[in-house]
Amino acid sequence: MNWRDHIHSNPDILGGKPVVRGTRISVELILEYLAEGAPVGEVLDGYPSLKEADVLAAIAFSHDLLVKEASAASREAA
Repeated sequence: MNWRDHIHSNPDILGGKPVVRGTRISVELILEYLAEGAPVGEVLDGYPSLKEADVLAAIAFSHDLLVKEASAASREAA
């Protein structure tokens, strides 16, 4: 999955937080629901404009961000 097809940030939307394209629904909000144990279906029910692919893109975005941060930390420690 290419999360870039679903997630973007714009300084004029939620202060630049990453959001699902065409919405003001942040990646942070989606991850908060999932971290609290909400199933994907519950997130989709709460935000009808979201698609399952948007939720998966939020997870993929977060994964890529963590991998990037871990790589940067490894380089700094070396």
